[in-house]
Amino acid sequence: MKHRAIVLASLFAITVAATAQESRTLARSGRIHINGYSIDLELIPQTHTLKAKTVCRFVPEDDSISTVVELNNNLRVSRVADAHGKTINVERFQQEGTLRLTFDQPLLKGQASSFTIEYEGVLANGENQPVDGLKLAYVGDPVSYLLYPGRWFPVANYDVDRFTAEYNVTVPAAYTVLTSGLNLGGAKTAPGGKLVYSSKFDRPSLPGSIAAVREAVTKVTSGGAAVDVYFRGDQKAASEAYGEAAGKMLTYFTSKWGPDLVTQMALVEIDEGSVNSYAAPGLIFLSPAATGTHVNNRILANEIAHQWWRYTVSPATRQDLWIDVGMGTYGELLWTEESAGKLATEDLNREFTVVALSNDSTAITRGTNLEEYSPEYDSVLAKKPAVVMNMLRGVVGDQAFFTAIRNVLAKYHGGGVSTEQFRAEFEAVSKQNLEGFFIQWFESTGAPEFKSTYIVYRTQKGFKIVGQIRQDLDTFKMPVDVRIETEGNPETQRVEVSGTSSDFTIECFGRPKKVIIDPDNRILKNSPALRLKVAIVKGQQLADAGEYDQAIKEYQRALDQSRNSSLAHFRLGEVFFNRGDYNTAANAFRDALNGDRDPAWTEVWSHISLGKIYDISGQRDRAVNEYRLAQRTRDDTQGAQAEVEKYLKDPYKRERKSAQ
Repeated sequence: MKHRAIVLASLFAITVAATAQESRTLARSGRIHINGYSIDLELIPQTHTLKAKTVCRFVPEDDSISTVVELNNNLRVSRVADAHGKTINVERFQQEGTLRLTFDQPLLKGQASSFTIEYEGVLANGENQPVDGLKLAYVGDPVSYLLYPGRWFPVANYDVDRFTAEYNVTVPAAYTVLTSGLNLGGAKTAPGGKLVYSSKFDRPSLPGSIAAVREAVTKVTSGGAAVDVYFRGDQKAASEAYGEAAGKMLTYFTSKWGPDLVTQMALVEIDEGSVNSYAAPGLIFLSPAATGTHVNNRILANEIAHQWWRYTVSPATRQDLWIDVGMGTYGELLWTEESAGKLATEDLNREFTVVALSNDSTAITRGTNLEEYSPEYDSVLAKKPAVVMNMLRGVVGDQAFFTAIRNVLAKYHGGGVSTEQFRAEFEAVSKQNLEGFFIQWFESTGAPEFKSTYIVYRTQKGFKIVGQIRQDLDTFKMPVDVRIETEGNPETQRVEVSGTSSDFTIECFGRPKKVIIDPDNRILKNSPALRLKVAIVKGQQLADAGEYDQAIKEYQRALDQSRNSSLAHFRLGEVFFNRGDYNTAANAFRDALNGDRDPAWTEVWSHISLGKIYDISGQRDRAVNEYRLAQRTRDDTQGAQAEVEKYLKDPYKRERKSAQ
């Protein structure tokens, strides 16, 4: 045992030393800006194989002898050569998903150069991908998709450096290749019954995604835009509707933001196991889970918004990533306002607020190292910036807001924009000093919780309310709307709230009944009701990650806020069900039915869940009774009624886990 302990300690020391050495090696490498690619690529769907030869044109940002680039860990490098054809030494750092290239001659800052890299590999699943478990780069049948986040080609300064791209993509003859940019003359025949598709994107952007599909196209013209839709299976029937919606969204965002870099648009259905959606210039990837049989307006609007907020302009640095992720999410709010109205927009903004508050320990401009597609990434870089942009619109007014947006896109068209530059455009148009706003919401964490005290005085013309707004952020400063509900028309006044307490005086004609701070819920703020929802969202995030014990603690925190919360009881029931604790799960679902029924769908799904539990325990009569009760609700949220019909016909059977 002593000998084994010594061996283990030695192995640990070696691992630590190797990791430290790897970190030191990476730190010594110089940075480069890759500004152009020429990629010869072959996809072999039958074996999930990718073969590539890529010329990377770059400019060193430092004097150095080596540099580091990212490359998908599933891809094996066979050779790297410098601009003169001389072989370059390559080291693979599997843990980092990177390659270190050591050149024979020093790289000089600002002096353009290139290297050519040859590599191949199998891209069959989500293993060893940049985000483990997600198929970000996949080769197969009937669709292959290589997304820029999949790092299927060498990447430096991901999400920031803009580049041009030329592609020659070889595929079996049954496939059509889709890329961003100009198709150079259609497909050409190649030996072995293959086709070669060539394309060129000659404006610096992020055109690093392609698709190869074995599916006939549905061509749609909508809102003056031509949209090609490549859906299959059950989603094929929704092709026309998606093409119509995409065209309308392109037209709408153009009217709000001005022209983008895209001249054509294609929608491509990818498969399960990847992301729900991703946008490349003129090319949007959608999974069946995201599309469904009806148009998912939110996801589609988000990705179409990226034609402006990723490709027309992009983040200047990783501190500005919200300009990509957050502005795409803000596109969801804008399209909801256009298509569904004010109330639906307020509901969506409240939903975003809950997610934003669920991970409020990182400031927006400090989210540089958050894992892509994680709950923290979504909270800090997507949902919170969308809510903050909605707040900024309220501060400067609609006319100044949309003028500044168009100015940003016009001034930095085809390049990167920083948060400071973004702020400067808004200040120039609105004639306001917005530094405090940007410090509070982009560089800091925390959200206020407003409380008010007031006294009502009778006057000759009606009533006067003299009050004070209190909140707990010492540096907080921004205008806040205060609404006085009266026996007649309400009176709303904007109050400049600065520091932890601010006085206000409002006069009104009718007798005051209620004072409401921020009545339109524009401000990212805390409240007891929001803390309940935030705890439930955190619990869901933990449950989705399989951390059931921690999820239970969050749901209990939610129930501490409100013992009557049907949603908290329902989510708690889900956790116990997934753990196989069916008796406790049944109790939780019963508590959900006896709760506040908010949201309403908790009723139908609690009955379905109880029916499953009774089927598992051999109580078919009781199970059928629960399914009938679910049926009577007529609630079809997330296909509830189809689920009911299925289990009325055949009893639910739990999935058997295979022995490890």
